[in-house]
Amino acid sequence: MSDLQTLFTQAQADVKTLSERPDNQTLLQLYALFKQATEGDAAGERPGMMDFINRAKFDAWEKLKGKGSDEAKQEYVDVVKRLLEE
Repeated sequence: MSDLQTLFTQAQADVKTLSERPDNQTLLQLYALFKQATEGDAAGERPGMMDFINRAKFDAWEKLKGKGSDEAKQEYVDVVKRLLEE
């Protein structure tokens, strides 16, 4: 397992220990980075207009199209690290 993978796995555990829930924008960013890191570019049909939450998640993920897995993992780690320092 690479060091980056170890950091990514640790960040996933650390984010669950935050004393305060991150704002929705940060949660969307984390979701999108996680999906990009683990599944690659967004796939499937965009959720319908009435499915606000899943549509927002899909759109956030879609914006990361083309970003490599390692880059997404590093950004995820960086966001979690910043949240832990707040």
